[in-house]
Amino acid sequence: MVTRTLRNLLLLAIVLGLSGCGYNTIQTQDEQVTASWSEVLNQYQRRADLVPNLVSTVKGYANHERDVLTRVTEARAQVGSIKATPELLSNPQAFAEFEAAQGQLTSSLSRLLVVSENYPQLKADANFRDLQAQLEGTENRIAVARNRYIRAVQAYNTTVRSFPSNLTAKAFGFQEKPSFSVSNEAEVSKAPRVDFGTPPASAGGVSN
Repeated sequence: MVTRTLRNLLLLAIVLGLSGCGYNTIQTQDEQVTASWSEVLNQYQRRADLVPNLVSTVKGYANHERDVLTRVTEARAQVGSIKATPELLSNPQAFAEFEAAQGQLTSSLSRLLVVSENYPQLKADANFRDLQAQLEGTENRIAVARNRYIRAVQAYNTTVRSFPSNLTAKAFGFQEKPSFSVSNEAEVSKAPRVDFGTPPASAGGVSN
């Protein structure tokens, strides 16, 4: 009986000690980072799912823009080749490769939309306009999700670097997590422009 009591008291002391050294905070913030990362991936996947239909629609009106179309397709393939698992957050190099691939897709899609401005009939296509709207909404969601992830990582990294919680982090193997680069954030936050202006008469419209 005495042994059991001592054991319970020791366990209680350990729990209280861990709480005082930031263990619970680290756990909570780690879960928040994971949840924020999952949302980032969901939005990136939503964008990737739009690409095939977008490329197909543009190809119907601007098939000779093969270089731009090819770059978008290849960028999407590169994104899909990276395994975006939770373990990615423990590998700064792999995270950087993931970020670079997503950045390349962002750039390729922007070029594709710029090219579309040269094709009035394409801009007038209802399917293309719907895809543009979906893409704009998705890019906005990506920006929001990335910002939430950045804030979650900042809070977590601050905790695992600060005394005395840094001792707890080291003891239990909690390491700093990578975040999106600030230099890239401004560009990602710019959602592709969607122009719902009235199509010119050459696109099939009727002049008044």
